Amino acid sequence: MRLPRPSRAQQPTSAERVRSVLAAAHSMTVVSDGVHTEVRRLDGEGVMSRIHVHEPTDAAHPSPGHERIPVRLEFTDIAPTPVRDRVRARVTVTGLLAAPYDSSEAHQGSTCMEFGQAVIEDGEGRAYVTLEELEHALPDPLATCEAGMLTHLLDAHAELVPLLLRLVRAPRTADLTRAMPVAMDRYGLTLRLEYPRAHADVRLAFPTPVTGVEQAGPQIQGLLRAARRMSHPNRLPA
Repeated sequence: MRLPRPSRAQQPTSAERVRSVLAAAHSMTVVSDGVHTEVRRLDGEGVMSRIHVHEPTDAAHPSPGHERIPVRLEFTDIAPTPVRDRVRARVTVTGLLAAPYDSSEAHQGSTCMEFGQAVIEDGEGRAYVTLEELEHALPDPLATCEAGMLTHLLDAHAELVPLLLRLVRAPRTADLTRAMPVAMDRYGLTLRLEYPRAHADVRLAFPTPVTGVEQAGPQIQGLLRAARRMSHPNRLPA
C-alpha cells in the first residue's frame, strides 16, 4: 500500500518527464512486427538521436508494398538508490515504421518513426503526451547526472539524509523505518519515507529551480542550511 502523494506543484510536466526519461535511458525495448528487441548501450546518445519522430502522414491507405508497421518503444525509469519499489515510471511511445525495426541498421543511423502517442505511468496514474508537447519540452537539466548525484549523496554523505528529514512537514515518524533519496530534478529533491507496510514520497523544494548541473550542489547546501536551523527536528527511530 502506498500513502498519499504530494501535489504536483513545482514539478516537471508530463512532457518534460518523458523527455527526461528518454534522455537518461540506458536501454529500451522495441516491439515491432511481433518481435521484442532489447536495445542497450544508449548512454551518451539518447533515444532521440536513435529515433527520429515525425508527424503522422496524410496517407490513410498506403499503397501496396508500403504498409507501415506498428512499433512500440518501452522504457522503465528505475531509481538509482536501493529504495523499496524502485520503478519510478514507465514510458511507452507508439507509432509506425516503414519496415520492421532492425537493430543492426539502427546502429548506423536514425530510425524514422511516425508518432502515435506517448504515455507515462507512475504512482500517480497515467498521462498522455502529444508530439507538440514533446517538441516544446526539454529534458530536465539534471536528468543525465541525477543517478550519480543521488548515489554520491547516499554513499558519501548518508549522515545528511536524516538532517534533510527535518524539512518534512508533519511526517509520520513513529513507525518510520527508513528515509532515502529517490529522485532529484530542477525543482527539488525527493525523499522516500518507508514504513513497515507502506511508503510515501515527499519533495523538498529548492529555493529556485536550477538551470544547470553546477547549481545542484549549492541548492542542496541551501536545503541543509535550512534543516540545521530547524528547532524541532524530525528523527528516524533509533
